[in-house]
Amino acid sequence: MSVILQSANVVRVREALATAGIAADIIELPGAARTAKQAAEFLGCDVAQIANSLVFRTARDEPLLVMSSGARRIDLERLAQFAGEPVTKADAAFVRRTTGFAIGGVAPVAHVAPVRTLVERSLAAHAELWAAAGHPHTVFRLSYAELARITRGVEIQATEY
Repeated sequence: MSVILQSANVVRVREALATAGIAADIIELPGAARTAKQAAEFLGCDVAQIANSLVFRTARDEPLLVMSSGARRIDLERLAQFAGEPVTKADAAFVRRTTGFAIGGVAPVAHVAPVRTLVERSLAAHAELWAAAGHPHTVFRLSYAELARITRGVEIQATEY
């Protein structure tokens, strides 16, 4: 097993998935997939199948995780309306401090502290999704139902934000 697959963050994700009853293999990509497009190219799938873990910073200085299709862009004004408060893009230091992961490797689970999560319903259009597994070189496959369940996220319509 590679050093990356043995890293603390990837192990934390693997354990969280197992605890949640997800029997997912964590796959090491041949390079960093810091964007949905890069991940889709490595995996040979549609960019819409990439479940992006996007972290935003609320006006109360709390993280807000949005699981969004790699084919979609987040409208901050609409997201703020849904969140009930202003939100901004989170910087790398904030993401690492509040999730324990680096940008590009933020998993939907195993954060260092609970994170309020929203899950975009458009992801349900795909039988299989791919999400980051704790490192920019790692991903795992899951279904939309599994994603919604393990994140305990609030499901939202793309038109809601």
